[in-house]
Amino acid sequence: MYASTTQSPVLLIGAAHVVDLEAPLRATLGGRSLDAVAIELDPERADVVLSENPPEPGARPNVPLFVRLWSVLQKRLGEQIGGGMAGAEMRTAAQVAKELGLPLFLIDDPIRETLGRLVRSMSFKERVSLVVGGIVGLFVPARWVEDQLEDYNETPEQYLAQVREAYPAVARVLLDDRNEHMADRLTDLRNRGYGRVASVVGDAHLPGLAAALKRRGVPVETVSFAQLRGPKAPSTGSS
Repeated sequence: MYASTTQSPVLLIGAAHVVDLEAPLRATLGGRSLDAVAIELDPERADVVLSENPPEPGARPNVPLFVRLWSVLQKRLGEQIGGGMAGAEMRTAAQVAKELGLPLFLIDDPIRETLGRLVRSMSFKERVSLVVGGIVGLFVPARWVEDQLEDYNETPEQYLAQVREAYPAVARVLLDDRNEHMADRLTDLRNRGYGRVASVVGDAHLPGLAAALKRRGVPVETVSFAQLRGPKAPSTGSS
């Protein structure tokens, strides 16, 4: 037990945006005493992901081609191996917060600002690689993606290292920068009295976000995607 809720660790839950995690996520969130739930969305993306009638991916005209391609790929994989759509885990977290009467906070950077930084930072090689990867991904069987997720579960650090080597700007803008900004927002929530916060983020954010929070003096508990996807809801374990 903690003397006050602001001494409790922030709970970071790692998810995959194209995998159905509703049951274990509900069990994990529902089994905790929480002050609030936070999710890796900004208001614009939340309007899409949390909407009952989301627009078709790639429909926005001012979005770079590689982003539209990857959005279409995420939608296809979400329908085949996820909870009916990409980002279903964020919908589940939002629904659980509503059911428990908890405030829901959006802690991600504005998507258009992030995309602007990304486009300005990427080399020509990175842009071409992402476009080609998006096109190839449209034809990749969902079973292959599931196999890759299993490999990721076994050695997530190795996968992240490969991403950093192949796409340094992507890793810096989409992971490192956002981790720092999300850590700032979670720290601010604690300072406002929301100590027992559960934050659902992409699993690739887990190590960097946990480290960023610890640098700010915030205790952290993590539940990885591999733990969450197990047969039972993960048990408590501070880090």
